[in-house]
Amino acid sequence: MAGETPHFIVFANEKGGTGKSTTAVHSAVALAAAGRRVAAVDLDTRQRTLGRYLDNRAATIRRIGIDLPMPVYETFDPAKDDDLAGLLDRLAADADVVVIDTPGRDDPYARAAMLRADTLVTPINDSFVDLDLIGEVDAETYKVRRPSFYAELVWNSRTQRAKATGASVDWVVLRNRLQHVEAKNMRRVGAALVDLSRRVGFRVIPGLGERVIYRELFPKGLTLLDLAQIGEVGIAHIAARQELREMIAGFGLPAGVAEGERPRAAAVG
Repeated sequence: MAGETPHFIVFANEKGGTGKSTTAVHSAVALAAAGRRVAAVDLDTRQRTLGRYLDNRAATIRRIGIDLPMPVYETFDPAKDDDLAGLLDRLAADADVVVIDTPGRDDPYARAAMLRADTLVTPINDSFVDLDLIGEVDAETYKVRRPSFYAELVWNSRTQRAKATGASVDWVVLRNRLQHVEAKNMRRVGAALVDLSRRVGFRVIPGLGERVIYRELFPKGLTLLDLAQIGEVGIAHIAARQELREMIAGFGLPAGVAEGERPRAAAVG
């Protein structure tokens, strides 16, 4: 993809606790493992989950002395330099794909990142609390009454991008699976999402489960693609790795972005 404009994947959700940063990290590493030149940007200066996760991964690479797929990454700090456009342009110059993790709140820099998105990913948990972010649901019928503020924000961002560049934005709602959700409620959430997707134009794909596993991997910066370094691997790890692979496939990225010829490990100083 040398000389071509990189594909921007922006993970955005104004609600915290949806697995957004975990999903962003695993996506960045998975694409690097597929041979892509990946740049990852953390816009959440407060939490800095993506940046800290990749810091831990870099430390593990140095400590063990092995090559692991590793994106180039930076954490944006507007207090030091508020030129987000400059940062993204610099990283994009040597990348096939740029993964951006935004904070779980309304933020001007997150809005600016959304205007760059080729693929916009909004992770939600399987609950009406999370669904309320993008659509208001009737309390008795569970039917969607109208899109919420965030859906309107995304619509406006997609419209602005189309006018400015002529490019379309693929909005993907990532439905993270919870293990202890009552089946009837899951069906109701699913039906409401299908209804809302037709009205505001997003796709729904399955996301990541097994959240305890992801929390255990964080201190070493490992992912489910690093089973050789994890140690004791169980069925839950294998199942979660398959979920990750299905999620990446569900993004429907252009040829040359989702698949590469060989894994690529970045040097860590």
